[in-house]
Amino acid sequence: MVKTTIQEQDGNMVAILEGSLDTAAVPETEKAMSPLLECEGKEIIIDCTDLQYISSGGLRIFLTVLQNAEQKGGQVFIKGISNDVRTVFAMTGFINIFKFK
Repeated sequence: MVKTTIQEQDGNMVAILEGSLDTAAVPETEKAMSPLLECEGKEIIIDCTDLQYISSGGLRIFLTVLQNAEQKGGQVFIKGISNDVRTVFAMTGFINIFKFK
């Protein structure tokens, strides 16, 4: 399971993910991250410092947030990914799609 916390910091939206974003956690995480889809022209930071694992379904959530933000003039940054999660991003080509902090 994954714990998702959404908060506003310095006018930006921050999503903090903790745990394992496996296939079973996708529906709940999708719901928890839906406020990010409402953002207009804001910077969205997805903090993965405490994210141990991400499935393809989890990557799809990230991609949906990114596409939505870009359509509304915003940007998405990924912060603090572990080597394991970075490997998944690299294998899927997501490393070239996202910006990292």
